[in-house]
Amino acid sequence: MTPRSRKATLLKWLPSHWLITRVEEAGDTVYLTFDDGPDPAWTPTLLDLLRTHDAKATFFLVGKLAEASPALVQRIVDEGHRLGNHSWHHRQFHLRSIQEQLDEIERTDQLLQQFDGKIRHDFRPPRGLLGWQMLTALVRKRTRVAYWSYDSLDHRDEDASAIINFFKQHPLPSGDI
Repeated sequence: MTPRSRKATLLKWLPSHWLITRVEEAGDTVYLTFDDGPDPAWTPTLLDLLRTHDAKATFFLVGKLAEASPALVQRIVDEGHRLGNHSWHHRQFHLRSIQEQLDEIERTDQLLQQFDGKIRHDFRPPRGLLGWQMLTALVRKRTRVAYWSYDSLDHRDEDASAIINFFKQHPLPSGDI
């Protein structure tokens, strides 16, 4: 297993105003992102941990989950983190029509705007699945796609020690997302 997906390696050649996969001039910094929330069971603990280490992150939120936990979304913003768009439903997003996908992104952006005042948010496609038609539609709407350059593979069903060992074997270079 490698923390670098082939897709992220190829997509890094697109201009960063359309798609971001890493931050080139980041100094000595990595960018933390979290997907699929907010989750009332896990997000508060994660926010506490980030606060303890004076770290900031971007949370790519699922619209329907954000709508169900507005206080948690507000806490994310109040503590200085950024919001990102991860669709409205998430489930089988890539199987929907382009228009349905765009509608989900718009609906989520409208909800997130109530918390941070931003009209558009970087979009991370669920499961990283994004076809060229959808990418083209997002470019037309001036919505930047935010991928990742490093995948911790934490979505696998492994304990914390396995994830920590993975990071030790594959250290994060500066600028990675």
